Amino acid sequence: MNYPPKHHQDHNINHMIEVIKTYPLATLISVKNKEPLITHLPLIYDETTGNLIGHIDLYNPQAELLKNNQPVTVIFSGPQCYISPSIYTTTQLPTWNYIKVHLKGHVKSINDSEAIKESMIKMTEFLEQPDHKYVLEPDNPRMDGAINYVKGFEISITHWEGKFKLSQDKKPKDIANAREELIKTNQESIADFLTKVF
Repeated sequence: MNYPPKHHQDHNINHMIEVIKTYPLATLISVKNKEPLITHLPLIYDETTGNLIGHIDLYNPQAELLKNNQPVTVIFSGPQCYISPSIYTTTQLPTWNYIKVHLKGHVKSINDSEAIKESMIKMTEFLEQPDHKYVLEPDNPRMDGAINYVKGFEISITHWEGKFKLSQDKKPKDIANAREELIKTNQESIADFLTKVF
């Protein structure tokens, strides 16, 4: 038996890039002495190089592992939700639908302070799309102070895996119903969660 099922695997790199661009908060995983170190941080995809660009606090224990040629695993998470059998037109069991992108790659350190600053500006410009209400200027004095506490890095991607579990094995009407449920649940659950927590 093949796992994961082929119909839940998306090999289209453009689809995976779209997930990265839309949900840039990544889970970055390194291994030290057989123990995983995990950090959640935004990574942006550089169209010109095909690399991921990021920054990490120098005091984060994982920072010391982000040296040249060190292997890393990266996970990007798209929308996800529980799918009740009640939404289907056919008899089904409960399941969970989700979109994930798993990447493996090698790190390249960015040590030059001007290059780190440039990558921070580039990341801010990307994250401020489409309105660009804030522009991080190169001469921003706060950035000059923060740059000494930041490690910059790029990740050269060596392996792509798209996990798009979206009820693809169901009838067209049920696939459409699952899609609508994913949209509705994600819109409602965020508001409900924030009301409870904050």
